Amino acid sequence: MTRKRTSICDNLKPSTQATCGKNGELGGVHCCFALIAIAALACAGCQTKWPPLPYPPGPYTAVRLSPGDTIKIAFAENADLDQTQKIRRDGKVSLPLIGEVQAAGKRVMDFQNQLIGRYDEHLDNPEVLVTLETSPATVIISGFAGNPGKVEFDRPTTVYQAIMQSGGVSDYGSLSNIHLTRIINGVQRTESLNLKPSIRGQPVQPEYVQDGDVIYIGRSLF
Repeated sequence: MTRKRTSICDNLKPSTQATCGKNGELGGVHCCFALIAIAALACAGCQTKWPPLPYPPGPYTAVRLSPGDTIKIAFAENADLDQTQKIRRDGKVSLPLIGEVQAAGKRVMDFQNQLIGRYDEHLDNPEVLVTLETSPATVIISGFAGNPGKVEFDRPTTVYQAIMQSGGVSDYGSLSNIHLTRIINGVQRTESLNLKPSIRGQPVQPEYVQDGDVIYIGRSLF
């Protein structure tokens, strides 16, 4: 490493001295500055670029709007257009200037960005803020549950949390045999979930409940 720095300095010295004349001290200073600059560039190229941290789970990243949710829409510079509306059964809301917009099935932030794009054609400043008024979600928990029945939630709740708040699983139930049924665009769909890693402390992508969901806890196979 010392030999490499010496060769760089030797290459730079004649050019520097030629520019500065007989002032050898000034040439040496220029050489040192050159070495510092080269070292800084080399270090910058060696820096590790870490990936950005993921967004924490919450209303803006996981929870999707559902029919029956009440949303507030606030405009940055057009307060007279502010709205508080309940999403209709067809999943839409009717807004000034742009008419009906599909809201159900979208994350709050995605819906907000959609509105900004739509209002860009009508307002000088299309910035809007969409917030979700907390409304209870009714979920049915059945099967081998500790306390099966209908449960209401007034905050974002995962499937695992919903099961735990309803008494967990019975002696014959299994967290690795969970079935979540949901109506999406008028079609009933069922997804199988394995929540066993949750009680082992392993990272699991959370699945948030929505109004009208049915959670069935299957029988343990062992």
